[in-house]
Amino acid sequence: MRFKTIVAILQNEQDAERVLDYALPLAERFESHLVGIHAEALPVPYTSATGFPDTEFLQVSAEMNKERADKLRAYFLKRMEESGLSFEWRSLESFSGDSALTGITSVRAADLIIAAQRDNGGDPSADVDTLVYDAGRPVLVVPHAGPLVTTFRRVLLAWNGSKEAARAAFDALPFIAEADKTDILVIDPPETLDESPEAAGAEIAAALSRHGANVSVCVQKSGGTSVDDMIQAR
Repeated sequence: MRFKTIVAILQNEQDAERVLDYALPLAERFESHLVGIHAEALPVPYTSATGFPDTEFLQVSAEMNKERADKLRAYFLKRMEESGLSFEWRSLESFSGDSALTGITSVRAADLIIAAQRDNGGDPSADVDTLVYDAGRPVLVVPHAGPLVTTFRRVLLAWNGSKEAARAAFDALPFIAEADKTDILVIDPPETLDESPEAAGAEIAAALSRHGANVSVCVQKSGGTSVDDMIQAR
């Protein structure tokens, strides 16, 4: 399995460079078609003090939106033409102006979606959380800070046997298969008729190893520590 169609969500100029710095190396590695998506908010009707629509305000807003969209399109095209990859650009409009949610029907045909993490004080219109839950496709969230890492040599898979965990594992299979090592972390596994706590994670480990993945299973007790904290500690 390879990511043959990758969608890059470009919400604003600040996100664009970092998102493409992630997307381009991945698209080159997987020989992918890369789709850039950006959405602008439709101008909201505004009434002047006289009670009439403020046409000047609407015109200025529309011009600013177009200028921003044109800049992002030009930046995307420049980066893509230099790369030699297959690509396309989609410029959209919506009342929210959220590039992720406006293009959600487009991203559902993708193998992988790449979007920027919203930092504190960042663009309030960027709703990456909803994208993760509603897109129906794997989402790679680019951290707003820190080093750029596009080759994942070590993968941590948090496993609880749920359908969500299963989907996440197989959505990430291209990364898991090429990683040097994948650690499957199981926290507080229950004892069931099908599986003892000690054997938790063994079946998913076997399934992934058949794809050539180098996997190991670690079963831990939380001892009162939150699952989030235990995952972060890894």
